[in-house]
Amino acid sequence: MKSRVQELAEKINMSCDDFVGEMRKRGCSEPTALKVWRGEYENFDNFKDNDINLSNLRKAAFVLKVATGTLLPR
Repeated sequence: MKSRVQELAEKINMSCDDFVGEMRKRGCSEPTALKVWRGEYENFDNFKDNDINLSNLRKAAFVLKVATGTLLPR
């Protein structure tokens, strides 16, 4: 199943490598960018369980040209 980020990237024809590269340009580490790409931030029971910082989601939203709330699970 595709993550929300992957779905949005597909709409603008952005590959994983392109996404990670753009995230790296904005100061995000490659492992964290890949976690965002895979949507690992989408599944958590408690907000403290989420190890992806909101600032990284903001960076991803900027890269994908969407609002940050769009990245949150439906």
